Amino acid sequence: MKKKYKGIFFDWDGTAVLSRKAPVEEIVKAMGPLLDQKVNLVIVSGTTMENIAGGKLDSYFTKEQLEHLYLGLGRGAFNYRYENGQEIVFSDMLPDRKLLSDIHRICFDIHMELLEKYGMNTDIVFSRPNYCKIDLMVENQRGDNLFMQGNELDLLKDCLKKHGVEGGLQGLLDISEAAGARYGITVKPTCDAKYLEVGISSKSDNVDRILEHLEEKEGISPQECSFWGDEYVGIEEGIYGSDSFMKTEKTAAGEFFDVSQIPGKRPEGVVQLGGGVERFLEFLKEQAQIE
Repeated sequence: MKKKYKGIFFDWDGTAVLSRKAPVEEIVKAMGPLLDQKVNLVIVSGTTMENIAGGKLDSYFTKEQLEHLYLGLGRGAFNYRYENGQEIVFSDMLPDRKLLSDIHRICFDIHMELLEKYGMNTDIVFSRPNYCKIDLMVENQRGDNLFMQGNELDLLKDCLKKHGVEGGLQGLLDISEAAGARYGITVKPTCDAKYLEVGISSKSDNVDRILEHLEEKEGISPQECSFWGDEYVGIEEGIYGSDSFMKTEKTAAGEFFDVSQIPGKRPEGVVQLGGGVERFLEFLKEQAQIE
């Protein structure tokens, strides 16, 4: 790619690294030269800081390099930058205790509706700061590779059909939104096939806030940014994977790339490159060579 980007937003699991336990030497080695060139690198992930390079990402870079590194984590919960080498949360979307409790109740209601009405068993992860993860396929384990697997879309569709869930995946989203409405809360449910995640924010909130910061700080426009992920693929008509939430009204003028090889429809404007982690690393190295 001949274009030099001033901002590169990218997912972590499945895009920058194969798994959370995989070595990070290759990705940090590819990031270093770009940070030296003052290219802003933005990691956007649903996970927490502890799961990015074992919570030690900053140890791989100098104070000067860290000035151009950002992280948008926890489905909109936290946006990080570095000042004098120190990690700073410069904006967040954390619910108060009452709202977080209601989110937990909403997810338990979803769990109970799926169990009682459809005989579909699920597990819930309650420990996230502003959302819950509902495991829709408890028998299907991902192991260390926590990103969407190639056969999971078919497995989910078969599971929903088997249990008679009306409307397929859209039916799940409708159930989630209706459960939120009963508490007077507008939830933002997303699904990567195995997990239904229900909270008050998403990756959209991360990318919008960090882009606003880059616009204010350096005058960077969306057209000067690219957005990389491996979960853009459509799960059902009009419903796309978690990385599709990086494409917002604010970021739409940027350029979007998918390194997944999973066949299927992507949101308009997303270019499927395939190649997985290796393709993304290749892109970073190419960018470092462009003047």
